[in-house]
Amino acid sequence: MIEPSGGRKLQLATTALAGAVGVCAGAVGMHLLVPQARGTAAIEATVHDYLLDHPEILPEAMHRLEMRDSAKAIAASRSDIETPFAGAWAGNPKGNVTLVMFTDYSCGYCRASAPDVQKLLAQDPQLKVVWREIPILGPDSEIAARTALAAAKQGRYVPFHQAMFAGRADQPRIDAVVREVGLDAGRLATDEAGADVRHEIAANLALAGRLGVSGTPAFVVGDRILSGAVGYDALVKAIAEARKS
Repeated sequence: MIEPSGGRKLQLATTALAGAVGVCAGAVGMHLLVPQARGTAAIEATVHDYLLDHPEILPEAMHRLEMRDSAKAIAASRSDIETPFAGAWAGNPKGNVTLVMFTDYSCGYCRASAPDVQKLLAQDPQLKVVWREIPILGPDSEIAARTALAAAKQGRYVPFHQAMFAGRADQPRIDAVVREVGLDAGRLATDEAGADVRHEIAANLALAGRLGVSGTPAFVVGDRILSGAVGYDALVKAIAEARKS
């Protein structure tokens, strides 16, 4: 599951507090009729007391700030986020919503989320799914990601992706899945070492950093980032909200 770093939490809390002060200043001004003549210091003191009396507004303020920041980050990199590598996608190529999943084959939460994504593809004819490989859980993850992208160049990404989540992401499993999905082993070795595959993984990791994604799975849909194995219903809701907007 993805959690913000300590520094990120502090930054969010500080900015959220500042936003809450602005919101509450208006609320307090309406309810308490603070005279303008009292000046900024008096208003800040009143807002300070209001926040202490109503701390429950801070989590909501932080949540709204996170959503706003996510929307800005997504808008700035939408093309990079939604444009797939080779065949690392599925669904409707002209779908009206694109769901992007940042994934790692060694991630148990990704394994748990894979059936949810397949169910979405089966039930939503207007959905396009793009997978972005971010191997952050060790050498086996790196090898599996490179093999998956090489499989994508042979048009076999989806069956490789699905089969990998049926077991542990180690070399024997990778070799077995290569045989299972019928990949050209000779071509695979060349493609795995290709500059385009290395660049894709590096670009995905950089993109994840810009979006504040530090773990897997993470989903981008519309203007939202969903962290962790959020489940089928949460993904359906996020897709519906993206479709409305």
